[in-house]
Amino acid sequence: MKDFVVAAQLYTLRDYLKTPEDIRKSLKKVSEMGYTAVQVSGIGKIDPAELKDITDEYGLKICATHISPDDIVNDFDNVVEKHKLWDCKYVGVGGLPTAYRDSAEGFKTFAKEFSVQAKKLADKGLQFIYHNHRFEFENFDGRTGMQILFEETAPEFGFEIDTFWVQSGGASPLEWVYKTDGRMHVIHFKDMGIKANEQIMTPIGRGNLQWKEIIEACRKTAVEWAPVEQDHCYDESPFDCLKESLDFCNKMMKE
Repeated sequence: MKDFVVAAQLYTLRDYLKTPEDIRKSLKKVSEMGYTAVQVSGIGKIDPAELKDITDEYGLKICATHISPDDIVNDFDNVVEKHKLWDCKYVGVGGLPTAYRDSAEGFKTFAKEFSVQAKKLADKGLQFIYHNHRFEFENFDGRTGMQILFEETAPEFGFEIDTFWVQSGGASPLEWVYKTDGRMHVIHFKDMGIKANEQIMTPIGRGNLQWKEIIEACRKTAVEWAPVEQDHCYDESPFDCLKESLDFCNKMMKE
């Protein structure tokens, strides 16, 4: 079995990434926690070259991004240029645009359109990756939206499953790691706990997901990067949550 790298999904820290100075301070903290890679998402306006300088300074590899699907369609050359500058192979979108979500036909249309975009990115040496939420697990006449995306997209269309949202959608994160083997090189590690009878996001290891098995599955498959994401930290510091998650993952990966 191989190892993969646990990264910090910067969307977790979005409230602390609004200016270039904020970004520098926050990335310094991320590096000091022990992270060696980040996924760029939810950050404020900053020159791409300046961001590369900051990440290089703190020893942080930009392993993946989340960008707007519209940017891929309408600003393709700049998307490629930016990712090449960052030495970042994985071009991610954070979810399905609302217009596609309500029907099987919508999912099929997105699958067709973004298979084309995925092939264009592959021709440039980049990889398109799709990040799911819960709505992809709505059933349309016997197939979920996620199944449609998996079955009706080109091989170049990659996946970035989010463990919390797969579980929340009533599916198995473990099953989807194996199902997407070869088409998923980046996975979102996100834990699920229960509080007051509601699903909540927790640092990795504090919730109820099967982390020993999920980590083993990632090692057995094509996963290279596992950005930790916690959309909501409630009354806790997102920095503390990211540190707790990294410490847990490091411990589990040594066992």
